Amino acid sequence: MSIEEFGGVGDGKTSNTASFRRAMRYMHDFRGRGGSQLNIPNGTWVTGSFNLTSDFTLFLEHGAVILASQDPKEWPIIEPLPSYGRGRERLGGRHISLIHGNGIRNVVITGENGTVDGRGRMWWELWWNRTLEHTRGHLLELMNSDNVLISNLTFQNSPFWTIHPVYCSNVVIKGMTILAPLNAPNTDGIDPDSSTNVCIEDNYIESGDDLVAIKSGWDHYGIKMARPSSNIIVRRVSGTTPTCSGVGIGSEMSGGVYNITIEDLHVWNSAAGIRIKSDKGRGGYVANVSISDIRMERVKIPIRFSKGSNDHPDNGWDPKAIPRFRNISISNVVSINSTKAPVLVGVEGSSFEGLCFKNITMIGVASSSEWHCQHVSGFVTDVFPVACPELLNNGNSSWCSPS
Repeated sequence: MSIEEFGGVGDGKTSNTASFRRAMRYMHDFRGRGGSQLNIPNGTWVTGSFNLTSDFTLFLEHGAVILASQDPKEWPIIEPLPSYGRGRERLGGRHISLIHGNGIRNVVITGENGTVDGRGRMWWELWWNRTLEHTRGHLLELMNSDNVLISNLTFQNSPFWTIHPVYCSNVVIKGMTILAPLNAPNTDGIDPDSSTNVCIEDNYIESGDDLVAIKSGWDHYGIKMARPSSNIIVRRVSGTTPTCSGVGIGSEMSGGVYNITIEDLHVWNSAAGIRIKSDKGRGGYVANVSISDIRMERVKIPIRFSKGSNDHPDNGWDPKAIPRFRNISISNVVSINSTKAPVLVGVEGSSFEGLCFKNITMIGVASSSEWHCQHVSGFVTDVFPVACPELLNNGNSSWCSPS
């Protein structure tokens, strides 16, 4: 059925919040009975938050634009995620996402390159002005959900992280264009969080934060929930972010991150290409990560391991909770006109086992440039400029030898 059959008006002015919610209540009755599809025709459809249902397709036709309401009351406050313990930015609850789903399965969000526009500037200004009362909402968040396809749409101007699958499984995000002004705060592109069996491929992203960030909970709340992110593939993703990274892991990784494949990444005019972030208090682990075939231009620091910004949800964090890192391989990387050689700063007291850098070339970096390494150890093969001593003279690793 069409949103018009539920009273929707696509004139760019009329509020359609009631129409979208009415449509979803109707579609809810078709769960397990063949499912349903809500079509959004050519036009501009203003709406507040609405909840999806199972066995459901949201289809944006060519020229269709879902435009987010500018009324904060149409972004209700919901409970914080249990793996975060509070809103990510503010204590207490958080604003719901524009498009939301919890405990649903067999969901498709697609179309003929229609657009979902979060009109985030109102929210960014609250952040800049320090007048934000509750954590900003995402453009799309799915919680505790299974069998999800998100494809062939443009998502733009999210108030906060753009696409956030959390506690989900079997998720495919492909053929998406994700856009935000390059100074828009925390407008991550795609953030799989405590989720498993996720494929992110063939996406173009411009944002004010990480293009893709893999997460799994925040400090003691994430440790307690122990819900890792695992079996995640990120491939054929391209884009730019002047302040952050092409693909990041962390810094919220307290539930663990393992079995990650990142390949065919193209990043330009960015602060970092690949970045792994953690900190004291995070606990958790990052294991079995393969990163390969990365191309960068004008990326300041192509490969970066770093501590977070010493941010913790509350005083309950444990300074003895040290993250662990095991079997991280980065290979076949070319970076042109980078400012620095790789910067690898680990967390004091953490353990690194099986850190491998292979066939990595920084073109345009002075041969005198040095890798900066601290609290890390591992192996290198065929890298330029020459790696730091911490990655040399560590014996021979057969799995990190030239192929």
